Amino acid sequence: MFHLIFSLPCLYVVTRVLWPLPGPPAAKAAVAVLLLVASQYHLWCRLSSGSVFAPEFPRWLVVLFNGAFGAILLLAGMQMALDAAALVAWPFGGWAIPAACRDGAAALALLLSALAVRQAVRLPPLLDVEVRIANLPDAFDGYTLLQLTDLHISRLFPAPWTEQVVARSNRLGVDLVVITGDLIDGALASRRADVAPLARLGAPDGVWIVPGNHEYFFDYPAWMRHDAELGMRVLANRHTVLRRGDAALVLAGVTDRSAPQTGHPGPDLDAALAGAPPGAPIILLDHQPKGARAAAARGVALQLSGHTHGGMIAGFDRLFARANGGFVSGRYAVGGMILYVNNGTGLWPGFALRLGRPSELTRITLRRGDDAADPAPTR
Repeated sequence: MFHLIFSLPCLYVVTRVLWPLPGPPAAKAAVAVLLLVASQYHLWCRLSSGSVFAPEFPRWLVVLFNGAFGAILLLAGMQMALDAAALVAWPFGGWAIPAACRDGAAALALLLSALAVRQAVRLPPLLDVEVRIANLPDAFDGYTLLQLTDLHISRLFPAPWTEQVVARSNRLGVDLVVITGDLIDGALASRRADVAPLARLGAPDGVWIVPGNHEYFFDYPAWMRHDAELGMRVLANRHTVLRRGDAALVLAGVTDRSAPQTGHPGPDLDAALAGAPPGAPIILLDHQPKGARAAAARGVALQLSGHTHGGMIAGFDRLFARANGGFVSGRYAVGGMILYVNNGTGLWPGFALRLGRPSELTRITLRRGDDAADPAPTR
């Protein structure tokens, strides 16, 4: 059913855009077959690795598939808009869609898709975010942390890309690095070399990670052990205490909401905060943002999440928000807590398109004060 659904936009493009074009039927049939092959990208992913989430093709082919797949979806949407306009005009004498409109839509879809893939696969730019916490100890005023999330290290984001992310991250000189899930796409045997550069990622207060939903698709226990071997410390329903003299800051993390589907413990905020020093501000790492209201009710000061990829394409964010408690990109005030939803460092290779929702390396600076005065993020 999954693959059938993605064939429908292709069939729409073939019948409404390709077939009305002038030219030999054999040539149009050949193009139709190529479009159908591109529309079944996720089927080829499944056949290559056993999972739609881990295409095991050469990187250039993953990029090409995403570009073609994106062009089909964008062109189908544009053609639907043209057909809707023609339908509205029908009672008033009708409107024949000019060939130039179809040609222009096809060219625009190809251009936008190429741009979207380029935006998706680039090295993410730095985004600076300042967060004010009312009860932040003076010793932590100006404390910096780097949030990475949704790297989706894969054939699309292989070792050279990971090396560049690590190098840029280390140059920032932050106090702490946190990774809020979906680090990988693929089995450990396939990704071992691609994640190896993460062993060089470092900060004075360490590198801490929580699992995302994708970790549970690929032998979760093996990946958690390997993350630890690379020097990353896993916060799975537990916390650590960061100290500056007598001052304390709690860093807590929970597992992903999808964990019970694979027989692993789901998120347990009570367990994560058990034994935390009273009165210390709490930073919570939770891959999915939809639990933010519950976290705010438990006294969390700042929640860092990912998962949504920022909606990937401007206009799609409303759809993603509906599935994520209304949260999709950027800063939100939730009760007395600040939620920051990161657009993602990388992107799922099965839909690697970004338009108006850029990736980010997110440097967060903590300040003591009223969160209502938080400035806008700066790129």
